[in-house]
Amino acid sequence: MSTEQAYDYVVIGSGSAGSVVASRLSEDPHCRILVLEYGGSDSSMFIQMPSALAIPMNKKRYNWFYETEPEPHLGGRRINCPRGKVVGGSSSINGMVYVRGNPLDYDRWEEEDGVSGWAYRDCLPYFKRAETFSGGEDEYRGGSGPLQTTNGPCDNPLYEAFINAGVQAGYERTKDYNGYRQEGFARMDRTVGNGRRSSAANVYLKPAMKRGNIKIVTHALATRLLLEGKRAVGLEYTVRGKSHRVKATKEVILAGGPINNTQLLQLSGIGNEETLREKGITPLHHLPGVGQNLQDHMEVRIQQACTQPITLNGKMGLISRGLIGLQWLLFKSGLGATNHFESCGFIRTRAGVKYANAEYHFMPAAISYDAQSLNKQHGYQVFIGPFRSQSRGWVEITSKNPQDKPKIQFNYMSKEEDWIDMRACIRLTREIFAQEAFAPFRGEELTPGKDAQTDDELDAYIRETVQPAYHACGTCKMGPESDENAVVDPTGRVHGLSHLRIVDSSVIPSIVTGNLNACTIMIAERMSDFIRGHDPLPAVDVPVFVHPNWKESQR
Repeated sequence: MSTEQAYDYVVIGSGSAGSVVASRLSEDPHCRILVLEYGGSDSSMFIQMPSALAIPMNKKRYNWFYETEPEPHLGGRRINCPRGKVVGGSSSINGMVYVRGNPLDYDRWEEEDGVSGWAYRDCLPYFKRAETFSGGEDEYRGGSGPLQTTNGPCDNPLYEAFINAGVQAGYERTKDYNGYRQEGFARMDRTVGNGRRSSAANVYLKPAMKRGNIKIVTHALATRLLLEGKRAVGLEYTVRGKSHRVKATKEVILAGGPINNTQLLQLSGIGNEETLREKGITPLHHLPGVGQNLQDHMEVRIQQACTQPITLNGKMGLISRGLIGLQWLLFKSGLGATNHFESCGFIRTRAGVKYANAEYHFMPAAISYDAQSLNKQHGYQVFIGPFRSQSRGWVEITSKNPQDKPKIQFNYMSKEEDWIDMRACIRLTREIFAQEAFAPFRGEELTPGKDAQTDDELDAYIRETVQPAYHACGTCKMGPESDENAVVDPTGRVHGLSHLRIVDSSVIPSIVTGNLNACTIMIAERMSDFIRGHDPLPAVDVPVFVHPNWKESQR
């Protein structure tokens, strides 16, 4: 076994969190950081061109291609669980949607999940530090951060029709769903800057590498954490079959995501003792919460035929795609420079829900999220689903071999409330699509279709077609040591071990009402200060919207 030079910090994973942490640590010129990434380069135009987002998501070169065990509440379907396997991690293959979540999500972390210091007032300064918002800095939005967040141009009239239809249906237009008011309909924010994907690697890691104190090793598979007693001292990893060992003089930082972090911890003897012994691994540190509390968002597609030939379904031919790609290559503009998620909505599915619990992604096309299913006729659609499910799952290694994929079970749709809210999402969407704003465009409903009306008929459609939003989180959750399912404390330190920290969406105790990239970057920004021993940024109290009639009214 070859022994490499020691580093101050070893960061495992170059994704949304790992790139942020490495960048912030490198601000100390005396600090030496090693970043390990199992994937390779993110230089492909199909990663950098926003419109091509479905291509890297469907390539084994860039995606771990995990899938679940048969999901018991979805008829035994195995569900895809994409995770980025490339420089930039999942921020290099995601849909580039920027949604922070609702402010009350973070207050819940502190008040209900017992994670002190993570209320919205504590998190907001780090959301601001991370971004430069094209709409300008204010008390909610940042103006000088690395992450470029922009609105889409909304050139297609269907984007504005969706927002107007929401207003006609009795909802409000919100000026900024990442600001004072999430609930309502609005133009959507994207992590796109100057026509390119604003991935964590592009805006954090690569600029930081110019400082000269970060080394990144690609095609590096982390196989085992090295412990001396209860202290993490380094890591074993392989590169193209050759074993290496690296020491961390200060800390080892896991930023591999909720699936890979769980696998590495369990391979290293950290987790539930019984589970480890079953797999032939000697337990070194009993931590039963490792791999538990797995969460995600689920969505269905609701598609409507369009009577005018203005949708993206007419841009899928080879010539059209070639011209789009050429314009992007030459000018970083046109349809290639957008992710096509340019308008959105946040609603409550029923009275008695305090704040928005469902999110709309509108798209002027009838197509699946991964572009594997394209309707032959012009159409438009939403992805919609309840974003605060109480369903919980788990991740567990299958053997001692680091090459063997772990078992993943989300237990999707395992709560009756999931079905109630998902049915409501479909019916409420039909009401929005029936508004006058869509009259010039509205054809027949394509999915679920007019034959799906009763609860049983809608449930059948949901069971057969519901898909995740690819927002896995929670398997190494933050919480007090008194919570036996908590894996890390509020600063990311693993309970009962020293010099080992977890920094990414794994630590989320309960899922937020929004896409997780923004939340994950915020977590990494904040924990970077904890790692460096800096005082956290001062908390900021700002007003946030709660509908005055939420107890009695759905809208």
